[in-house]
Amino acid sequence: MERPAWAPRSIDISVPSVARIYDYYLGGSHNFEVDRQAARRAMDFMPGLPKIMQANRAFMRRAVRYAAAEGITQFLDIGSGIPTFGNVHEVARSASPGAHVVYVDHDPVAVAHSQAVLEGNDHADVIAADLLKPQEILSSPQLTRLIDLNRPVALLLVAILHFVEDTDDPYGAVAELRDALAPGSLLILTHASYEGIPLPAERSEGTVGVYKDIRNPLIMRSRDEIARFFEGYDMVEPGLVPMPHWRPDTAPEDEDPYAFSGFAGVGRTA
Repeated sequence: MERPAWAPRSIDISVPSVARIYDYYLGGSHNFEVDRQAARRAMDFMPGLPKIMQANRAFMRRAVRYAAAEGITQFLDIGSGIPTFGNVHEVARSASPGAHVVYVDHDPVAVAHSQAVLEGNDHADVIAADLLKPQEILSSPQLTRLIDLNRPVALLLVAILHFVEDTDDPYGAVAELRDALAPGSLLILTHASYEGIPLPAERSEGTVGVYKDIRNPLIMRSRDEIARFFEGYDMVEPGLVPMPHWRPDTAPEDEDPYAFSGFAGVGRTA
């Protein structure tokens, strides 16, 4: 297999990556045949997967604009993936020109590509780190250079927590991050769920099986289980809802049925 110039030497390009599969669903070019094969297998069961990803991105952009309108100028995006058009730093800077953005991912391709995209950008940076090690993120030089934890921060956990198994204590990691944030900070979150998917559960389980096969289990949680991530936050209206229902720009009834798969919400620390 030919290694493209943008792929770091250190990565195994024969193994699919969640970040590159997501990039493929969004129509990006930073993915390999092995990623495309896994994505197509998942879409055999759930053809609307790209629509779900697009709904995630659209919610993220609305939530970032909301945060900027609330006066927040600092954004921490964990599990940021491969930067595609309309990413957090572009949305945040267009809404608030002085905004600072720090991306975090543990996928080497996502980090390398983010570094290339952000080269020469004094207002944004990327950290190679894991959501499950909050202290590594919070004490990193990239974060301390760009983000003042004594002022409100918008923490983005968009389409990442469903890749963390309960045995790895995602609730503990999210609580640790919350406790590091100043009052008035926001948690911007989306999460996959069987609720809302316009398919019988056994078909959806086929997609979950594909992710299990590539050693990136997809953990479908109920609405109540997802709501637990917001402990210690006051929910911003309209609460934890299907993505198209969160402060929509266009009529939700015009959305593809797949866009209603899973949940999105924003919470504010007291």
